[in-house]
Amino acid sequence: MNSLWLLPPAGYLMGSIPFGYLIVLATKGTDVRASGSGNIGATNVNRVAGFGAGAVTLLLDVAKGYFAVWLADRVSTGDITWMAVTGLAAVVGHMFSVWLRFRGGKGVATALGVFVPLCWMAVAAAAVVWVVVVSIWRYVSLGSVAAAALLPVCMYLLYAPGTHHAPPLSVSCSTAIVSILIIVKHRENIRRLLAGTENRLKAGGR
Repeated sequence: MNSLWLLPPAGYLMGSIPFGYLIVLATKGTDVRASGSGNIGATNVNRVAGFGAGAVTLLLDVAKGYFAVWLADRVSTGDITWMAVTGLAAVVGHMFSVWLRFRGGKGVATALGVFVPLCWMAVAAAAVVWVVVVSIWRYVSLGSVAAAALLPVCMYLLYAPGTHHAPPLSVSCSTAIVSILIIVKHRENIRRLLAGTENRLKAGGR
């Protein structure tokens, strides 16, 4: 058996580690899914357990996505297809964690960690979109959806600027799938945005 086929399962397992759930359980003794939005990501951890816990959750969720791609890079000697597929698996693991009965977070931070080594410029462009949207409308969820929707376009335009080379099909497909998954994971936020009941970002936190 080609050992490279073990990379996507390894990426999934790395992504499936529910850091937000574990941090709140360790610091507060409660299940973060029973409070706030019920999400295990950094925003809800910040709401439930404070800024420090939210910041650590954010860093660890980004790190597990980055490390999954880093591992694939090392094992496959830089094969971009294995890197993209393993990164996709990490995001899927975060969203559908085997440790939480295939439930999980919305994948934004883990996707950030995945795509930085694949094309940091595309991530930077999407991050600018997030900052602009959140600054104007004060909705974190709207910024996340907008950034996710534009990420495939940013990836296509910025993967190899100046060379007119489109990204490999594996990168384009992985980016599109992650984008769709993030938007679908935000469906409840989208409903609340349309209804005008979504929480706005407040000064000093949500």
